[in-house]
Amino acid sequence: MLIKNARHAAAVLALVIFAIPAAQAQSDGQTVEYSVASIQQIALSGAPHLDIITATAGTPAASIDDATATYAIWTNTSGCTITASATAMPPGLTLSANLTAPTGGGASSAGKVSLTTTAQTMVSGITKRQVSGLGITYSLDATAAAGTVASANATVTYTVTAGA
Repeated sequence: MLIKNARHAAAVLALVIFAIPAAQAQSDGQTVEYSVASIQQIALSGAPHLDIITATAGTPAASIDDATATYAIWTNTSGCTITASATAMPPGLTLSANLTAPTGGGASSAGKVSLTTTAQTMVSGITKRQVSGLGITYSLDATAAAGTVASANATVTYTVTAGA
């Protein structure tokens, strides 16, 4: 009986010794699909305020500027453009804007642009940028034909479009 128990113990011991290497770590791989969409975002900051309260005799128009507004842009594509349009202004008033172009990448500003109800290019050639604190200068020009204008608001709409 002792020999039988010894044989049984030896068989169990052999099974344990040879089974340990078979219980090693196992691994597998998995494919993960991913993508990044074309993204163009613009955000505006500030509360520009334009009040013409004086004019210079003999000049064709009275004018005032406000450079307190800024914008931020985030784009992951090349050749993006920012356009702007505004609600219609009363006769004798012209609202203009000038956007600072992001540095690097070849972006350029169109300079001071008179805003109309038709979208116009403000900045072009923006390439893969995420920048904030870029300046916007608004200008209001009034001819004598404008007369007295009560406080009103104009809505300026900026649009960022992807390049080709």
